[in-house]
Amino acid sequence: MNSLFPEWDACRHVILGMLHVPALPGSSKYEGDPTLIEDAVLRDAQALCDGDVDGLVLENFGDAPFIKGRVDASTVAWMTRLATAVKQRFSVPLGVNVLRNDGRGALAIAQAAAAEFIRVNILAGARVTDQGVIEGISHPLLRDRARLGCRQIKIFADVNVKHSVPLVSRDLREEVSELVERAGADALIVSGVATGQPADAAELKEVRDAIVEVPVFVGSGVNANNWDRFSLSCDGCIVGSSLKRDGRVECPVDPERVKRLVGRIRQADVS
Repeated sequence: MNSLFPEWDACRHVILGMLHVPALPGSSKYEGDPTLIEDAVLRDAQALCDGDVDGLVLENFGDAPFIKGRVDASTVAWMTRLATAVKQRFSVPLGVNVLRNDGRGALAIAQAAAAEFIRVNILAGARVTDQGVIEGISHPLLRDRARLGCRQIKIFADVNVKHSVPLVSRDLREEVSELVERAGADALIVSGVATGQPADAAELKEVRDAIVEVPVFVGSGVNANNWDRFSLSCDGCIVGSSLKRDGRVECPVDPERVKRLVGRIRQADVS
C-alpha cells in the first residue's frame, strides 16, 4: 500500500480497530465514574492489539448527541488523557476523531499525546447531518497544523460521510479530487450510510479509481464474511461494530472476533 507510517510498510492491507469511548464528563449520557472510561478504553485497546491490528482510532462515540462544531474544553482534556494512556501502553499508530467534526480539537489532542493521525468527517464542502449543516474545516485545520509544527500528523478525511447527505448532488470524482488536492487529505475513508453499515463496493472502487496518490480505507461494515467485496479497492479498513461482542457497537471488543477478522484478511493477503 501507499504507506503513511513505517509500521505499515509491510502491510498489504492495514487494519485499524476502533476505540469507542463511553460518554465523557459533560456529555448527556455520562454515568459519573471517570475511572470506568479509561478502563474500558484500555481493555478494548488490549484486545485489539492482542489480535494483531495495525493501528487504533480513538473516538468520543458515547457523547451523542454531538456538538457540530468545537467541543467543550473538558472533552478535549479527557480525550487527551485517554489518547496519552493508549500511547503509553501500545506501540501501534493511533488516530483521534472528535465528533462531530472538531478536527482542530483532534489535532491538538494528537499532538499532545503523540498520536499519528486524525480523522475528519467533513474536511471540505458542506453536509446536512443530524446536527444540522456542517461546513468543511480544511482552512483553519491546515493552518493549525502548520502553526503548531505538527505536519507529521496525517489527516484521514471521509468521502460522502455516513449519517449525512450532501447539500447538492456532486460528482464523486470531483469531491475526491478536492479533498486531496485542495483540502489536504492524506488518506480517504469510504463508509456506509450509518455506523456498522457496509460501504458501497461500487462507490469504494470509484474513489480508488479516482485517486492513486493517497491510501483509501473502508470505514464501516467490514467483517470476516464480506472482506472479499472490498479488498481489491482499498488499502485497509477501520473496524468497530463487527469486532464487538455480538456485533453490537456498545459492547466491549470480542477477542475472538478480532482474531477471526485479522486472520481472514492476513490469509487473503498472502493467497
